[in-house]
Order: sequence, then structure tokens, then C-alpha cells
Amino acid sequence: MTLPRPRVAILGGGPGGYEAALVAAQLGAEITVIDEDGLGGACVLTDCVPSKTLIESATTMASLGRSASLGLQLQDGHNPVVEADAPALYTRIKALAAAQSDDITERVAAEGVQIIKARGTLTGPHTIDAAGTTVRADVVLPDAVPDGERILTWRQLYELPELPEELIVVGSGVTGAEFAGAYQALGSQVTLVSSRERVLPHEDKDAAVVIEGVFRRRGMNVLGRSRAQAVHRKGDSVVVTLSDGRTVTGSHCLLTVGMVPSTAGLGCEHAGVTLDSRGFVEVDRVSRTSAPGVYAAGDCTGVQMLASVAAMQGRIAMWHALGEAVQPIRLSHVAATIFTDPEIASVGVSQAAVDRGEVDVRVVKQPLATNPRAKMAGIRDGFVKIFARPGTGMVLGGVVVAPRASELILPLSIAIEQNLSVDQIAHTFSVYPSLSGSVTEAARTVMEFGPDAIV
Repeated sequence: MTLPRPRVAILGGGPGGYEAALVAAQLGAEITVIDEDGLGGACVLTDCVPSKTLIESATTMASLGRSASLGLQLQDGHNPVVEADAPALYTRIKALAAAQSDDITERVAAEGVQIIKARGTLTGPHTIDAAGTTVRADVVLPDAVPDGERILTWRQLYELPELPEELIVVGSGVTGAEFAGAYQALGSQVTLVSSRERVLPHEDKDAAVVIEGVFRRRGMNVLGRSRAQAVHRKGDSVVVTLSDGRTVTGSHCLLTVGMVPSTAGLGCEHAGVTLDSRGFVEVDRVSRTSAPGVYAAGDCTGVQMLASVAAMQGRIAMWHALGEAVQPIRLSHVAATIFTDPEIASVGVSQAAVDRGEVDVRVVKQPLATNPRAKMAGIRDGFVKIFARPGTGMVLGGVVVAPRASELILPLSIAIEQNLSVDQIAHTFSVYPSLSGSVTEAARTVMEFGPDAIV
């Protein structure tokens, strides 16, 4: 007897949604994805892909600015002058985002997934209304005052006709730091308003100190302990009033503080899905909500708002819902990157947890300035930090501050996932010369001084 195919409905096509759809397709389910804007969600269309494309251009521009220090110059003896073409830059950003969404849509559709372009609403634990069409399913998975001219959110930046001449960035968290660094490199004069003592207050302190130093050296005006109280438009300029009465004037203001989940109007109350006090969907470690058969993945859950986490939540949800063996998500193994220049990548235990006495580790920090490949490239900012368990030398965490730190963090992620020790990393060949050599060198330093040393 042939069993009926399980029916899966996915509300939202972000990383959690489309990755869940791909898993469900592999497991033979009948899948419908209801999505209003385009597969890939905010991550692809408005947030991660556009911002990292902007940052890539800014990083290239910063690299060209270092050309004279590398012995490169124009034939007439002047340093190269590069200017950002804002319309071309923003056109490329939006085109790449749309192309990425199209690629995802094509891949998902090729697996036989039905895609309905509409805003869906839960009408019960197993039904969704999609523009007047009722979609029934055995498993349901919900995914996740600026004027748009001078006072902006990061999603409105790409509609500007030109680069901001004087950009005030309010908020020095990850988003604020990334955009502040990118626009400073592209030629804007940036003022970064931070309510805390330093930029990136929730990140590794050593890494944040490096980034703030780079910002200041490149001409950024960083205002620490300066809480923005109000933002007003004044003709073709904006005025940011700080809580101590000071004012900052610029041509544009970018607001990067606060994020709310897009759960309003989804009908969670009709499906019996519990939201927390902030509006996030409450889930367990296999992405189950309070409603039987209803799972949630992505930013709407408030669980580490990263595309990689959303995608893993979506996969775990489908594996669990369709009866596959699954390991609950392990957030302590999640690697994250801040795409400043240089980048900050981290995994495992944090320096803050160590400083609070929550975990006993031994720490070694290897400066990038001693790396031969870094010297060749004119790189002087950054380091590799490893947290190891005393006695055994087991790797518990790491931080990398370097160009392409997002790539260099992988060996430390593997070490944590596979319970490797610093000895095993130290005995692994690295290319000479390479930036990754600093990872093995840091591991050798722990061995040299012993796993009970702090260097």
C-alpha cells in the first residue's frame, strides 16, 4: 500500500523557508511555499546580500587606496583616484539581489515545489489563506520615522541618487558598524553615533578596539557615549540631537537601531502559535512552536538572526516534522561574521563569558602583523585568538580579525564541532605564506606555553 505524501506548507521564502522546502522535497513531501516578495526573503532582497555587495565594493576601494604603499602608482606619479558611481553601484546591488532570488526560485521550483506569490495568513494550525486560496497542510512552517530621502533605514539606501556626502549613522552595533565603514571607504564623511563606550559593544572587546581604531584612522568621526535623542530634517540636511544637548549635522542620517519581527497579521493566534512579549515566535531546539504540526524558522524566532541559523532551523524543522533523525540546533557552534574592514569572525565561547567567569579557558592571541602574507599585502590590523580548555587543550572558541575572516574562521569551527585540540591544529600543515598560517601559529603558541598559559 502506498502511503499518501505528507503535505507541507511554508509561509515565507527566506533562508529558513526555502531550505526547509528543499529538505521536504528530498524526503518526498508535497510542498507549497507562500511568499509575497521573492524567495530569499529580506536576507537576499534587502538586507544581507545587498549590504555585503556594497561592502565588497567599499573593500575594493579601500584596497585601491593602499596601492601607493604597495609600490603602485600611475605613470604621471600621482596616486590612483577612484570615485564611487552611486547609480551604477546601487543598480549592481539590486540586480545581484534579484538574480540571487531568481536562482533560489529556479532551484526550489526544479524540486517540484509549488510557489504561490502572495502574503499568507494562518487561519488554523493546518490551513493558510493565500490571497483567497486556502492551502491545507499536515505541517506548517512560518518564516520570517524615516522619510526615505534624508532620514533612512538601511533598506532605503539603495534608492538614493548619489552617495551621502555627510552620513550620520545612529547605532554602533553590527549593522551600524558595517555601513559606517563601507560608506567611509566609498568617500562619504561618516559620523558614527554610539550610545555605548565603544563600537560593537556586544562583540569581542579586543576585536572592537581594532575596528574602532581603524575607523578613526580612516577619518571617521566616532562619538562614544552619545545617545541620539531626536533626528530632524532641515532642508537638504539632517540634524541629530544627542541626549546631552549637542547636535550633529549631516546630509543624511541612517538609523540602524531596533528590529521587530514580521509576525503581525500572520494569524498566529488562529493557529495557537505563542509569541513572546516582543512578538517573536517561541520555538524549541527542533523549531517546534506551541501548536502541534507548526514549526518556525528564521528571524521571526529571535534566535541569532543569521541566515545560516535560519537555514539550519528550517532544515531541522523539516527533518523532525517528516520523521528523520535530527540533532537539536547547537547555537554554541554557530560561526558569525561582522563584515567590517577588516572582518570580525567568531565561534564558540566568547571573551565576555570568560571575563564573567562563566567558563575556564586559556587564551592566546596571535597578532596578524607578524604574518608574512599580511606584511606582503600591507595588512597591519587584526589577530587570531583561540580559547582552549585547560589541561586538554580542547578548542572551545575563537575570534579572527582579518580581511576575509569569514573564511579563516572555518578551521576553528571544525575544531569545535569535531572536538579537536590545539595540538591537532598545530600539527596540521598550512600554506606558506598564508593568512591561515596565523591559525596554526596561534595553536603552536598554546602548545609552546602550555594549555594552562594566557598569552
